[in-house]
Amino acid sequence: MPEVPLVFFSRLLLTVLPTLGLLWLVRRYLRASLEPLVADALTVTYGLGSLAFSYSLLFMSHQTTAVLLFASFYALWRCARGEWRERGYVLAGAFAGATVAAEYTGALGVLGLVLYAVLTIAFQDAPARIRWARLGRAAGLATLGALPFLVALMAYHQVTFGHPLTSGYKYLNDAGYQPWHLGGFLGIRTPDPRAFALSFFSPLRGLFTLAPFLLLALPGLVLVWRRRSQSPEARALAWLSLALLLGYTYFTSSFSYDSWGWTTGPRHLTGLVPFLLLPAGLFLERLRAAGQGAWALGVAALLCAVSIVATGVATFINYIPDDVSNAVGALALPLLRAGYFPPGVLTFLGLPTGLAGGVLAGLLLGTAAWVFVSLARKPGQTWPAAPALGASLAVLLLLGTAHVFTSRHDTADRNAVRFLKSVWLNAPERDVTFWPRGRG
Repeated sequence: MPEVPLVFFSRLLLTVLPTLGLLWLVRRYLRASLEPLVADALTVTYGLGSLAFSYSLLFMSHQTTAVLLFASFYALWRCARGEWRERGYVLAGAFAGATVAAEYTGALGVLGLVLYAVLTIAFQDAPARIRWARLGRAAGLATLGALPFLVALMAYHQVTFGHPLTSGYKYLNDAGYQPWHLGGFLGIRTPDPRAFALSFFSPLRGLFTLAPFLLLALPGLVLVWRRRSQSPEARALAWLSLALLLGYTYFTSSFSYDSWGWTTGPRHLTGLVPFLLLPAGLFLERLRAAGQGAWALGVAALLCAVSIVATGVATFINYIPDDVSNAVGALALPLLRAGYFPPGVLTFLGLPTGLAGGVLAGLLLGTAAWVFVSLARKPGQTWPAAPALGASLAVLLLLGTAHVFTSRHDTADRNAVRFLKSVWLNAPERDVTFWPRGRG
């Protein structure tokens, strides 16, 4: 099989379609606690304005891991609310086991889900004997579901590396990558301020730089914490949200930042992002319900729209060299202006590269505009108020200026643009076919 269809179907079946399924779960989960409009707008923002978009289009395990992790949480959540029978824990365990089999670092999120599952039962208003019995049955069923995936992973280790507990980190092809996994636990050491700052705020791939709407989750976590008295499940969810944020923050701050590679955003935080959506949504609802402060709502809505534009534009490129100054201003925009758009279904159907790219860009900008208008207006309004529009415009200019001033366009930036042009699959001067003749 030639390389183009091989890569296309691998991504379609293992990352794209599972992510579409995840969006369905995310929307159902958010709609249980949020207004339908806020839930829908946040689902769209997550799908196009976060790491989910970037890694759903790459043949890498990070978004697949996020899908499996959230699917496991969704099963636990339905069981905790009494909406599923206890056998739902088998499904939760299966997704958790598959998470670890897909990516070792997925175990970090699974530990958070174990905490959540235990607390949903421990916080129930029932005698201790009954709670212990429920916990035992849940643990047994979850283990039963996870076991086939964990046994398969250990068998793979045995066949490939000679021992069921020996991972591939010891046998990396590139010797330059091996030191990053030495010391600590698989390379996870004590926190480094540089790794923390760059993972979240770097102009190149900072989580909050490319997806600033996730900043709304920080005050939103306070609202999640205040809701913990509503039910045992809400109390367990508050602890899960805090544990995942702290756990993933420790991980990204304690692992070598230079190991992220040619990627869009901090890739190992992909599994955290869906768990930040409910806190962000609760904060958005608080702003929409407030009698005053239309300007704050406009800013929050703009952050969602900017996330779609910034992450979307960077994802059109999706291979970000380490020495580029700014992923959007110094790499993505120069390439897109020169006509280097991503290949896709429209290209394979025969549309000229420029036209196909224009359609994609138009859809991205149109979706961002819809999200902004939907979230920036308070209930009952047909259009955002003047303070919301004014504040959002001011913040847009501020963020745009920040991208301009952090884009150096120096030798490293120009070399990166030149290199990607030289290897681009559907460069403006050549056509690409879906099933090229000859070997891939």
